[in-house]
Amino acid sequence: MFRWSSLDWSPLWLSLWVAVVSTAVALVVGVPCAFLLAKRRFWGQRALEALVMLPLVLPPTVLGYYLLAALGRQTALGRAFERLTGGPLTFTLNAAVLAAIVHALPLTVRTVRAALDAVDPTLESAARALGATEWRVATTITLPLARRGVAAAAALSFARALGEFGVTLVIAGSIPGVTRTASIAIYEAMRGGRDAEAQALVTVLAAVALATVVLVGRLGEPKTVRHEW
Repeated sequence: MFRWSSLDWSPLWLSLWVAVVSTAVALVVGVPCAFLLAKRRFWGQRALEALVMLPLVLPPTVLGYYLLAALGRQTALGRAFERLTGGPLTFTLNAAVLAAIVHALPLTVRTVRAALDAVDPTLESAARALGATEWRVATTITLPLARRGVAAAAALSFARALGEFGVTLVIAGSIPGVTRTASIAIYEAMRGGRDAEAQALVTVLAAVALATVVLVGRLGEPKTVRHEW
């Protein structure tokens, strides 16, 4: 009989840590990128948008292969990273974080861009007419009005990063306590015939995913304005 006390919780804690860090990085990179795509017109815009969205359509193993080929220890980027940090990038915790970022970033950009597109442009134009700079318009008008969409993007990106599997397995491997995330632990438990362990991990991840879906749904609801007469 399976007991929850016997479950190795380290993959879950590792997945949560990776998801939090990758979501933060995805927001730092994704919000400016979404703002650029939503509010600016420039040469190469479609190419940039396609590049950002590419991880959504590429099979995870293919994406992991490309990252491994670009960032391995024998590549220029891999050697540069090793010189700067004193250690390799691939098959480390940093690689697991990178895999989650790559998977979460397109969802972040797409969701934030939709929120930015929904902002009434007349409010931004009015602020500019009153002498506000583009930076002030963005920080005091556009982003505050899109904050619910940004929060939804963070929740979706967190859930996406929490369940990342294919890219992580290719570029980070399955090192206990280092890169073995919950998704990889589920896969290995199933392969090893440890169905109860796999079911327990699946239950926890499914609960987190359900909570995320509910949160995103609440954030996506139109805000009701009450009038006092």
